[in-house]
Amino acid sequence: MKITQISIFIENQSGRLWEVCNILGENNINIRALSLADTSDFGILRLIVNDPEKAFKILKENDFTVGKTEVIAVEVPDQPGGLAHILKILKDNNINVEYMYAFVERSGEEAIMIFRFDETDKAIETLNKNGIKTIKGEEIYRL
Repeated sequence: MKITQISIFIENQSGRLWEVCNILGENNINIRALSLADTSDFGILRLIVNDPEKAFKILKENDFTVGKTEVIAVEVPDQPGGLAHILKILKDNNINVEYMYAFVERSGEEAIMIFRFDETDKAIETLNKNGIKTIKGEEIYRL
C-alpha cells in the first residue's frame, strides 16, 4: 500500500521549478500529484509520478538533491466531513499526520489524498481496519 514519493530540494529562484518539470517531461515521466513548500532560500517539491525510480535517477543525474519517502494514498469521501472522519480515526489511534496533499484523480465517488505519517504501517493497518481504502502504489502510478 505504500507509494514512493520523490522529494526535490530546489533553490527558491526563477526557473528552477520549470527545470524539474521540463526534465521529467522530456523523459516521459508524468506528474500525478505534487506539493510545493518553500522558505526564503529553497523549496521542497514533493511529487508522485508514474515512474518514481526513473524520476529519482534522472533528477540525481541532473544534479538535483533528491530523496524518496513512503506515503499512502487514501480514498476520502468527497462530501462535507469526509476528511474529518478519517482524521478522527487517526487521532483516536494516536497517529500523527506529518503532511498531506490532494491527488489529481478521483476514485469513483471518492477523492484521493496523499498522507505522510509518523507511523506508516500502523496508519495502514488502522485505516484498513476501519474500512478506509488505501490504494496500492501500482494503481496510483498507472492513473
